[in-house]
Amino acid sequence: MKLELLLTFAGVLQLSLLVAGTAMQHVTGMRAETSRLSPFHRQLFWVYLVFIGFTLAGFGVVTLLNAHALASGTPLARTVCAFIALFWLLRLLVQAFVLDVRPYLKNGWLMLGYHSLTVVFIYLPVVYGWAAWGRGLR
Repeated sequence: MKLELLLTFAGVLQLSLLVAGTAMQHVTGMRAETSRLSPFHRQLFWVYLVFIGFTLAGFGVVTLLNAHALASGTPLARTVCAFIALFWLLRLLVQAFVLDVRPYLKNGWLMLGYHSLTVVFIYLPVVYGWAAWGRGLR
């Protein structure tokens, strides 16, 4: 039951990231920045952004609707959880070692938001990883 609750919360968090992503577009001036790209590259960027959003929504909805099944430890559940854990682990590593957001952290609220997202990006691979490889929490 504990793992199911943690997964349900993970589903809610992933859907919440869609709202955070919308806010991030405004904070970073993404429309103005992408307007400088060629039409093809601008379209490609927005297509990638939509597909990422679709992926996050999918992870969130699948988790919310199937938290019990994902917590069951079946081979399919463990595989799905391993994939989602890897996705979020890679996202966390990109945040830590690739992205430089310092120019956009202009006030305390933005810094709080950024660090809150970091906590979410740690929580997600831990919970899904536990569902994929953990034993004692089922």
